[in-house]
Amino acid sequence: IAKGKSFYRGAGVFRDVKADVEQDMRDQFDSSLMNEMKDDPNYQLEKDGVMFYLAKDHGFCWGVERSINLAYSAVESFPDQDIHITNELIHNPMVNERLHNKNVNFIEKYEEDGTKDFSKIKEGDVVMLPAFGATLDEMKELDSKGVKIVDTTCPWVAKVWATVHTHQVRGLTSVIHGKYAHEETMATKSMCETYICVKNEDEAKYVADFILSADEGDEDAKKAFMEKFGKACSSHFDPHKHLKKIGLANQTTMYKKETRAIGQLLQKTMMSKYGPDLINDHYYEFDTICDATQVRQDAVDELCNMHDDPSKPDLDFILVVGGFDSSNTAHLLEIPQMRGVRSYHINTAECISGENTIKHRLVNGDVVDSAPLLEDEMLWETNEKGEKTKKLLRVGVTSGASTPDKEVQDALGRIMLLTNVLHSNSKEEVTP
Repeated sequence: IAKGKSFYRGAGVFRDVKADVEQDMRDQFDSSLMNEMKDDPNYQLEKDGVMFYLAKDHGFCWGVERSINLAYSAVESFPDQDIHITNELIHNPMVNERLHNKNVNFIEKYEEDGTKDFSKIKEGDVVMLPAFGATLDEMKELDSKGVKIVDTTCPWVAKVWATVHTHQVRGLTSVIHGKYAHEETMATKSMCETYICVKNEDEAKYVADFILSADEGDEDAKKAFMEKFGKACSSHFDPHKHLKKIGLANQTTMYKKETRAIGQLLQKTMMSKYGPDLINDHYYEFDTICDATQVRQDAVDELCNMHDDPSKPDLDFILVVGGFDSSNTAHLLEIPQMRGVRSYHINTAECISGENTIKHRLVNGDVVDSAPLLEDEMLWETNEKGEKTKKLLRVGVTSGASTPDKEVQDALGRIMLLTNVLHSNSKEEVTP
């Protein structure tokens, strides 16, 4: 399919519109405020009563920028044709809304089974595949319709596909660290003959315990296993048969330390089961953790280290900006939450209200519609006489790989405005 004349991949195929598209992206996504922070060697900026500490790696990754560039280029290159996309391009409201405004048709997905309605696609139309990729069945169906396919799939996702293909060639079951219903993992599953998805270390331990403890032919153990993983494995999956030889891959946006822990667990399990001399016959691992995911997670760790360092000022909170359905952004929130640092995940600047409340997503996925944001102790020092003096609000800042700098700037602007309003409202109590 990818070798066909109607399959477009790589920015080189849209050279004629390259300069205009790149300028359009700069106009839409760049931020003067964020650039000021990046120009500081410590990625810090004091402005309007707030000291911001920016994670040194944050925001758009190369793969996301590439996907947006290809999508915008396709719109400019095929102005007279109907253009469709099989899913959200990336998990970012601003970018997807821009594509809606460019008259791109987002293909409807049926809630019951996750399949998509391709009935409106005609021969000669243009269909874009999102950054997460598309399933093999979807690509085959689109190819049969005689459409032009613009593939914006992130190369790191394609790298995972190459890895699970290697698993199949070697006769291995692919153990995928990921969320089985996530778009990227659904595409990866479609490249496998036999697979099972584990979403976290606890599920991986369940698999490891089965490998070590379940007796061959134990139907009760098999039934319990399939009740737990029935939706997360291939339709013909038999844990007694298909967990004898395994290979590890991952959804590129998962928490890297957990992926590594799962890899170590599975390797140790197979060594215990078959012995170290036969480990290469029963276990295969190739690092498919996205570089961009790693460095963004490491940068948030650094912010938490600064907060915990007695010689450095405490952060009042860390603001994480990115789509609520963005897996990589959700994992950025997990890091400060696990380390006891106050943190909030918002998807747009509008989550921060003029009433000093914040709408934010929790680690478990729930969204809190309205929570208090700036507290008195963040904004004021109070002496023994009860007199107040202003203090700097200190905010750590990071954003997901699908989040433009402009969106972060809009959120920080609201924090600065809110800080000034709260300082001004209490100025009669402040000592000169």
